[in-house]
Amino acid sequence: MSGVREVGMEGSGLRSGAASGEPEASREVRWSARRKEQVVLRLLRGESLDLLARETGQPAGRIASWREEFLAAGREGLKSRPLPAEERALQDAQRKIGELSMQVDILEALLEKKGHPQWPRRSR
Repeated sequence: MSGVREVGMEGSGLRSGAASGEPEASREVRWSARRKEQVVLRLLRGESLDLLARETGQPAGRIASWREEFLAAGREGLKSRPLPAEERALQDAQRKIGELSMQVDILEALLEKKGHPQWPRRSR
C-alpha cells in the first residue's frame, strides 16, 4: 500500500486524505472520470476556477483542460454521426502535426534570417 487513499464520494467527492499525514500538495492521487466530471460541472455552473483549484489541489490549467476535453466530447456526441474514437484521435494527431510543421517552418525562417545554416552540422 502506498500510503495514499481516496475518501469516499460522499459530499463533494473532491478531497483526499493520506494515511501517512504528509501534506496534500506532495501526494499524487489518481482522479477518476467521475471526480473530474464533478469539478467540470461545477465550473460550468459558474464556480470560480481559482476556488476549485484551491479546493481540489489541482492546478487551474489542468481543470481548464478537463473542461475543454469535456466540451469537445460533448460536441462530438451531438453530431448526427459521431466519429469513432480512432478517427477523432487521427484528426487530432493530424492537426498537431500541422501545428508543429508550421512551427518548424517559422523557426527555420528565423534561423535563415539570422544567418544560421538551415541544418547545423554535427561533429563525429
